[in-house]
Amino acid sequence: MSQSFTDPDSALQALADRIATVSETVRTIDPLGAILALPVRADRDSPAADVSAMDGYAIRLSDLRSDVSLPVTGESSAGSPPPALAPGSVIRIFTGAIIPEGCEAVVKREDTRESADAIRFTATALKEIQFGSNIRRAGENAAAGSEVLPAGQEITPAAVASLVNFGCVEPIVYRPAKVGIITTGDEVVDPNTDRVQPWQLRNSNRAAIQALLTPPRFVELTLLRHVHDDREGLKDAISQAVDTCDAVVLTGGVSKGDYDYVPEIVAASGGEIIFHGLPIRPGKPILGATTAGGKLILGLPGNPVSATINAHRFLWPLVRRIAGLHRWRQPLPQVTLSEAPRASIPLHAMLLVRMLPDGTAALVPSKGSGDLVALGQSDGYVCVPPATTTTGPWPIAFW
Repeated sequence: MSQSFTDPDSALQALADRIATVSETVRTIDPLGAILALPVRADRDSPAADVSAMDGYAIRLSDLRSDVSLPVTGESSAGSPPPALAPGSVIRIFTGAIIPEGCEAVVKREDTRESADAIRFTATALKEIQFGSNIRRAGENAAAGSEVLPAGQEITPAAVASLVNFGCVEPIVYRPAKVGIITTGDEVVDPNTDRVQPWQLRNSNRAAIQALLTPPRFVELTLLRHVHDDREGLKDAISQAVDTCDAVVLTGGVSKGDYDYVPEIVAASGGEIIFHGLPIRPGKPILGATTAGGKLILGLPGNPVSATINAHRFLWPLVRRIAGLHRWRQPLPQVTLSEAPRASIPLHAMLLVRMLPDGTAALVPSKGSGDLVALGQSDGYVCVPPATTTTGPWPIAFW
């Protein structure tokens, strides 16, 4: 028995609570875009030793006086072991270079007066330098053995740098989440069809959902199938998809028409329908279900604007959760509309918008859920509460 929800976010969370995440893992040498299955730990202190935070001179505090000229007896540069620091002398040192034994502070080069082979300290150095000045201590970024990247994090270019720094060149990641896309409808034809009749539509729903799920490495599209308005054909398609995929998304067939078979077939196949119908526009007939094994079945309306928006709002975060992402729900920035919505409706509205140079968002004129022109001209959609005719600010989701 499906539940009643007053808002889409609660429905999304209820469905997420019932789906299973990927458990199988692989080791990879090409981790960009994958999801870490195990935390990464520092294999040594970071920094590995005390290092200089500045270009300057390594000194003992007892030599920090205004009445002496101290000889420069050596140099410590990145990539080399440091020379010894004798009392009554200084070592020229560069950013990132190892601190010589006995050094108690580093004086910035600009806080000294330099001659050919000696330095004197300026008043600034005498006033500001104290024990540990301009020294980065071993392990201050991370101590050996500490966690530097958590499980459930997507491996970004920044994370790749962290992995390599700590010697993790083959991290253990989750295998991609397997997703199947089933589109329905006698009127829907292949996009490559040369001559499309007035009563036919090219399959834009499949193209939009494919585009949404193709970039991330943590998703694998394992089934793409179109089914006509036929009960047995749809039953076979859903059964095949559930057997081979972690998530199945359907477009069309979820309302109450004579050929809308999705709800009854999902229920007959053992799916637990969490919701069928939400107080949203577009997409009110949306269906969310799970199998006994925690697989996702999401039924979207067939109208292309509705299918695209709700794939973005529901399917995308749920697939992220299935793939093992710890932060699967992405926080949305807020934007003010350049004009208020004209109509007040008792539903959570998702309105197509495009960004303006001044940072506000303009509503994209739309003729309804079939207006692919408006969809293509939009930068995303704003989420507006029921009975609202103000400019916000409102959460905005960018494509």
